[in-house]
Amino acid sequence: MSVPGSFRIRSIAVSDSLEELTSLLHRAYAALGAMGFNYTAVNQSVAMTREGIADKECYLALIGEQLIGTLVLGPAGKDQAVCEWYRRPGIWIIGRFAVDPGARGQGIGSRLLAFAERRASDLGAVEAALDTAEGAEHLLDFYAKRGYRQVDQVQWQGKNYRSLVLSKALTGHR
Repeated sequence: MSVPGSFRIRSIAVSDSLEELTSLLHRAYAALGAMGFNYTAVNQSVAMTREGIADKECYLALIGEQLIGTLVLGPAGKDQAVCEWYRRPGIWIIGRFAVDPGARGQGIGSRLLAFAERRASDLGAVEAALDTAEGAEHLLDFYAKRGYRQVDQVQWQGKNYRSLVLSKALTGHR
């Protein structure tokens, strides 16, 4: 399937609903929650959504005016300091990456990820990195097909799974 012509990615605006964004995260991460992974986005509050985008760039994917995807991008924040790879110079982190379940299979996730990689490269990053649960094989396959490799692992506080840290060199984006 191809993404409709009305598809676009833009920065979050003050006028955007954090309630709607939080609801999208809940829908997108529900299947992971059902698999037993306690990802933050499974049930985070609107306040946690606000906090999660406060020091990062947040992007929304839309078809028309319908919110169908999102991600945040930025260098490591204080909450990510436990991960050695994330602290390296030139590493930009992609997080809270989500596509509405009803919009999957249209290449939206791939386009969002490619957008984040280009943006990170434009901002001087040498690698784009992210992490996901060790047992989330479908996500590990998705990232591997897009050039991500495992570089580290981390046990985030309060999580019932170990995360694999994946990274991709951005030299081709400059």
